[in-house]
Amino acid sequence: LYSHWKLLLHLWLPAEDFEVSDYLCLRRWSLNGTLIDLRADQRRRLSGGNLVIRSLERAQDAGIYQCTAFNLVGAILSRRASLQFAYLNFKTQTRSAVSVREGQGVVLLCGTPTYAGDLSFAWVFNEYPYFVQQDNRRFVSQETGNLYIAKVEPSDVGNYTCVVVNRITKGKVLSSPTPLVLRTDGAMGEYEPKIEVHFPDMVPAAKGSVVTLECFALGNPVPEITWRRANGVPFPSKVKMKNSNVVLEIPSFQQEDAGGYECVAENKMGKNTVKGRLSFHAKPQWVQTMRDSALSIEERLFWECKANGKPKPSYSWLRNGELLATEDRIQIENGALTIASVNLSDAGMYQCVAENKHGIIYFSAELVVLASPPDFSRSPLRALLKAKAGSAVSMACKPQAYPTAISTWRKGNEVLQSTERTSLLPDGTLRIINVTKMDGGNYTCLARNQFGTASTTGRLLVTDPTRITQGPVDMEIIVGESIVLPCQIACDPALDVSFSWAFNGQLLSKLDPHYEHVGGSAAGDLMIRNIQLKHAGKYVCVVDTDVESLSAAAILIVKGPPGAPDGVTVEEITDSTAQLSWRPGQDNGSPIISYIVQTKTAFTVGWQAVNTVPEVIDGNTLTATVVDLNAWVEYEFRVLARNSVGVGEPSPASLKTRTEDAVPDTAPANVGGGGGSKSELVITWEPVPEELQNGDGFGYIIAMRPLGELTWTHAVTSAPGRYVYRNESIPPFSPFNIKVGAYNVKGQGPFSPVTTVFSAEEEPSGVPGGVWAQSISASEFEVSWQTLSDSPERVLGYEVVYWEDDTKPETMGKVRVPANQYTVNISGLKGYTQYFLTVSAFNTAGTGPRTPTINVTTKKSPPGQPPLNVEWNLIGSKLTVHWDPVVTMEMESEVTGYQVSYRRNRHREINTVTTNLTSVEIVLPADDDYTIQICALSDGGEGIPTEPINIHKLSKLD
Repeated sequence: LYSHWKLLLHLWLPAEDFEVSDYLCLRRWSLNGTLIDLRADQRRRLSGGNLVIRSLERAQDAGIYQCTAFNLVGAILSRRASLQFAYLNFKTQTRSAVSVREGQGVVLLCGTPTYAGDLSFAWVFNEYPYFVQQDNRRFVSQETGNLYIAKVEPSDVGNYTCVVVNRITKGKVLSSPTPLVLRTDGAMGEYEPKIEVHFPDMVPAAKGSVVTLECFALGNPVPEITWRRANGVPFPSKVKMKNSNVVLEIPSFQQEDAGGYECVAENKMGKNTVKGRLSFHAKPQWVQTMRDSALSIEERLFWECKANGKPKPSYSWLRNGELLATEDRIQIENGALTIASVNLSDAGMYQCVAENKHGIIYFSAELVVLASPPDFSRSPLRALLKAKAGSAVSMACKPQAYPTAISTWRKGNEVLQSTERTSLLPDGTLRIINVTKMDGGNYTCLARNQFGTASTTGRLLVTDPTRITQGPVDMEIIVGESIVLPCQIACDPALDVSFSWAFNGQLLSKLDPHYEHVGGSAAGDLMIRNIQLKHAGKYVCVVDTDVESLSAAAILIVKGPPGAPDGVTVEEITDSTAQLSWRPGQDNGSPIISYIVQTKTAFTVGWQAVNTVPEVIDGNTLTATVVDLNAWVEYEFRVLARNSVGVGEPSPASLKTRTEDAVPDTAPANVGGGGGSKSELVITWEPVPEELQNGDGFGYIIAMRPLGELTWTHAVTSAPGRYVYRNESIPPFSPFNIKVGAYNVKGQGPFSPVTTVFSAEEEPSGVPGGVWAQSISASEFEVSWQTLSDSPERVLGYEVVYWEDDTKPETMGKVRVPANQYTVNISGLKGYTQYFLTVSAFNTAGTGPRTPTINVTTKKSPPGQPPLNVEWNLIGSKLTVHWDPVVTMEMESEVTGYQVSYRRNRHREINTVTTNLTSVEIVLPADDDYTIQICALSDGGEGIPTEPINIHKLSKLD
């Protein structure tokens, strides 16, 4: 920085340099070891502890800065900070021409500027800004600033100016031009390389820095530059060669990069070599530091810090920012500080300082010196200490005291001394072994140091040992049952007792619904409900008191049905058998007695048991043959195991496997038929289920012959359940022998038993006579006719068809009756409506011709109103009921009388009384409650009844 610049400099240090304490921290700054008086300096001020300098001046502000942070605890020094000012000055004077022969090498000197800060060099050829371009023949050294031309050519003739740039200030100065001219006395001949630019014999290099080595030679022809390491190890990939190998660059220099380096310049006339060595150096870095310490007065302090670096760093120690010197109590050796017996004046902030010529580092820690009388506020004796008779008891006397207090013990007013059972330990602990009831009482510990005394008192209560009077025992139990594991004790009433249970090493959760603690305060019994296989294992009852812990254990074996077998495999299969094998599952505490095989197909509902060979599969057998299977059916198999507890879960199902095909072995069932149209023989049967068809290409063979003949006629069909044989020569209603068989691709199966079926018959040709109809009520009429006694065709019965209106087919109704019946009542009709009807005979072929149409009109509807104003009284067992007469509407039938219905409560039997009057007397002999209803009667039927009337026996009038 030029001294006339008016800049603001802000010096700060990281916060970790000032972790002094939580007290208010103050700071002051020094320059070159002298404290800066900020009160008398207008250009310098503090901002949050940072030093701010305005209008920098080179003469006054350059130097080494250091901050001191201090508070009530002490003081520490920061790292040092160096402030320098960069500048560049260059004396210029006229330069003489340099005369060389063509082919000769030349060095043009830049000159030595006065400067501070890094410089860079370049050369201008003839006039700015034409710079000399570097190649294998020309090189500008950044170490010397000189321009080197290995072999001068005519094109090199001209003026050369050196340009120097300060990298910090970016300032630039130029030298006077140096003319380069060629001599006229001839060209220079060829000669071997002469190395003009090379590195020193020893080059120091800092860790992590970028190291640059230069090597350039004059010569004719132009020499070739190569590099190698003295130890012959190849260069790592990070090493770079620049400017035609003239510059060797090593980034991030490390210890392994140190050693000898060689530069070789060679042309056809010979070669030259220069050698040098790179030495490694590094500023100190901490590898071991100390920590804040709090020591009692008169204790020994030992702190040690270590740092690495090259060269090896030296150490010094600071206390509160001042250099610490060796004295009687204080010893300093390398990075170790020892204070034999600390006192209050030793408290403060300490810094370990590691330094070599490349850097200096600091590490700080606080030393607190403690001095106080004994204090039991944080560690008093327990007010009540319980101990089991025969056990050992320890009572610790650990007051807070600096220095450590001397302790004595008393029981009551008696000072305790060490005996066979009583020990007074060096740390102040009182230990009594094999305690008895006589050891009970009050114990006091008295502590003393140079600053005072203190005491603490506690009571020792010796209790009788606790015993488990009934603990759990090993048991076997079946899945699903419940048990109680006992855990009962006898203990000293002064003790607090708690019970807990562990299962297989894990504490039982109180939230598990299977477990419940029962038994009261003196017992910790455990109830286990609905035991499962997972509950088998080791149960431990743990009894905890104030003075001891006891336990009792038992093994619970849970037996359950076997686990599921596995690996069910079909080894071999035929049309009716399957060879199975499987692996056993867990026996769950009870040996497997036998196995059960089940199967499932697409035609079964769920899993079904199957027949096997052997018939009973014992628990040691893991194979069986399933028999009586149907051919050409896909089967799945599974296996279940049985033990003394029961049948276990089924195995996973086997892969689906189809049995081989076979000739059908099942004949169609329920062969019959009959009916149909004229000249037809209708044959029906129950189709063979798919699981019994035994193979592909399944169908039916129908055999038929007229009754009494010997020759069968055969037909084949794949349609299930029905076949119609048509032939004009078939007489109506003629008997035929019929049988039906089955076949598939493997062949023909058995026929069904022979049965007789009649061919189709013809419809009746006769017409019933004497058809007559009359209305019975508003919803019913009666129809009668004369039966056909001499019909040539068979008559199965008669059919009555009726309707309201020919234009409304939805009003059509139909009723059929057997052949021996000649009358029928038709109900569910509309009141006061005309109906049309016909009658015809029928058989399986259909209905015959119909009679001429007749009509009948239903009666008017019954009264639509119930009797009103019903009154009644009961005297003894005689009930008298009165009501108003019912008045009918125009479209209702006239009232012809009334009907009274009555029923005893809780009985179904209904009694009725009919009368032409509007009153009735009824004798109710039983001493019970009754319900009565009244309705009007008419030709159209019964009218709407009254609401039920309840007659209670308590309502009787005396």
